Amino acid sequence: MWCHDIGREQASNKPLLKIVFQVMMRLFSPRKTTLLFVIRDKTKTPFEYLEPILREDIQKIWDTVSKPPAHMDTPLSEFFNVEVTALSSFEEREEQFKEQVAQLRQRFFNSIYPGGIAGDRRAVVPASGFSFSTRQIWKVIKENKDLDLPAHKVMVATVRCEEIANEKFSLLASDEDWLALEQAVHAGPVQGFGRKLSSILDAYLSEYDMEAVYFEEGVRNAKRLLLKSKTLQLVHPAYITLLGHLRSSALTNFKIQLEQKLSRGEGFVASVNSCMQSSMLEFDKHCSDAVIKHADWDASKIREKLQRDMQAHASSVRAEKLSQLIAKFEKQLSARLGEPVESLFDTGGKDTWASIRRLLRRETDAAVSGFSTAAAGFELDQEGFGKMVQNLRDYARSVVVKEAREQSGKAVIHMKDKFIMVFNHDNDSLPRVWTGKEDIKAITHEARSAAVSILSVLAAVRLDEKPDKIENVLSSMLIDGSVAISSRSRGAGIIGDPLASSTWEGVPPENTLISPVQCKSIWRTFTAETEYVVTQAISAREAYKRSNNWLPPAWAIMAMVVLGFNEFMFLLRNPLYMLALFVIYLFGRAIWEQMDIPGEFRNGTLAGLISVASRFFPTVMILLRQLAAKAQGHPDHEPATHTQTLASQSFRSQTPTRTTTSSSTMDSSVSSNDSSETGGEYSSPQLTRRRVTNVEHEEFS
Repeated sequence: MWCHDIGREQASNKPLLKIVFQVMMRLFSPRKTTLLFVIRDKTKTPFEYLEPILREDIQKIWDTVSKPPAHMDTPLSEFFNVEVTALSSFEEREEQFKEQVAQLRQRFFNSIYPGGIAGDRRAVVPASGFSFSTRQIWKVIKENKDLDLPAHKVMVATVRCEEIANEKFSLLASDEDWLALEQAVHAGPVQGFGRKLSSILDAYLSEYDMEAVYFEEGVRNAKRLLLKSKTLQLVHPAYITLLGHLRSSALTNFKIQLEQKLSRGEGFVASVNSCMQSSMLEFDKHCSDAVIKHADWDASKIREKLQRDMQAHASSVRAEKLSQLIAKFEKQLSARLGEPVESLFDTGGKDTWASIRRLLRRETDAAVSGFSTAAAGFELDQEGFGKMVQNLRDYARSVVVKEAREQSGKAVIHMKDKFIMVFNHDNDSLPRVWTGKEDIKAITHEARSAAVSILSVLAAVRLDEKPDKIENVLSSMLIDGSVAISSRSRGAGIIGDPLASSTWEGVPPENTLISPVQCKSIWRTFTAETEYVVTQAISAREAYKRSNNWLPPAWAIMAMVVLGFNEFMFLLRNPLYMLALFVIYLFGRAIWEQMDIPGEFRNGTLAGLISVASRFFPTVMILLRQLAAKAQGHPDHEPATHTQTLASQSFRSQTPTRTTTSSSTMDSSVSSNDSSETGGEYSSPQLTRRRVTNVEHEEFS
């Protein structure tokens, strides 16, 4: 035994030694048999330490052996003479090893001498009784099943059949056809795999049968089964690889067919069932082609895995298609709700949220109906379908809420647009002309009420049709008491102020878009930015009054009548003076219309005087030329018009104009309104000048 095996169970053959002890005690009487333990490759551990350990292990084995009743107390020394020797390592101490082996050989040469290995003479049988003693020993061995040795032909058949089987297995492992088939299987599916491999296995098993036909049948068959098992173990990985290829191919075909059917608009569940059935039939067909007749391998696990993979892919495709479908209808809802809701907020009104609710209900129902139709092919369970529909409704509501929050951030802009629309347009949506008859205070109140209505619409989300008092609170606090509130509570709210809060009464916090405190801040900003519009309208009205009021006051007219009575009577008594005054009046009226004196003085008194002074004599000359041309019977309008234009241009190039922000804005506003709506009430100097020329032409003709 090896030196390193001392103390081990199997390596030191302890079970075998135990069997030897049991058989010796059962079959033989006590006799001295020498057990010589040769320790190979002794290490540096002293031999004096190794020998006691080995003897102790032998004694333990002897103590645990079951003994016959007659030898229960028989010591080990009665049956065995235990000796231990050691040999050095041949690799390390070759000379010493050879010397120790020679000494051990001499002990066997001299074994029958007294004190030798076989020195115990108690069991010595005389030569004349050796034959009988041997027959008795062999009889005992045959009768004892523990020591029954196989027959000679069985031993020969076992050795020879095993050699033939190993030889055939080695030839199969290196067979070119098998190696080529194995390589092809690793590359991909092989048509006729089972037939080809069965043919190869048949060839080698047939060769084994031919060579082992004359050996013992039981041994031959056992070794053939062993050879068959080993060959099947050799080819089984290739078979598993082939099934893997078939599974991958079937799964790929399933994916392609499913995608094609879905692209054609077929139902999802029907498409999955059809494609799965087709792919499984194809897989089963190829599996039957790969079956080896020598093995009963079961492909059910691969088949189950293929089904699981198909179901997993179908689930992923289903989730993806449903996600795309939901995304499609969500996009549709965003398109059909976003701009219309924004438009409703732009117009603003008491029924804005009612219109939004109707729009939301209509578009949501349409989207749910379309989704239900499109999702019918998926055969969703009631709970899953209800959850998706609810998510779609929640998304539609979120689109409206999101748009409402965006528009609430533009509250000041919406309020200004509404104010300007109501302030500058009448009930017929026509632009207002500030003629002095309008009640600007009432119009301003109406426009601000419309702005407050817009603010109340944007203050909270009203998709649940619950009544609230937001508009009443805003109207009463911002319009009716706007001055008092703004002067007393500009920093912090006063006691009892409904707007000194962060929430609206009866409105959940999550539905609040603009808090009451923010409404106050927005209203201050709004009023500051719209005061200019009101001031501009008042200025335009006053300017219009001034421009259209050329008559003196009534008291001045009465004074002129009373004080000028004598002069009036004098003119009646002298008609020539009347005629002269009439001619002077006509000439002055022509000059008045031709020069557009009211238009010149509209830009200021000083500018008007300078303009009239510079244009007076050119205008008189133009009128005289026109009269002379009329008298000669050769009217010439173009020279007069050309001269008039030159005179006007020369005057405008020499006359400075006063441009201020208020006057220019007011004039442009009034002139644009008058020219677009009233026509004859007010017109530009150029248009007046052309009308005067035509009137004069008619008068002088």
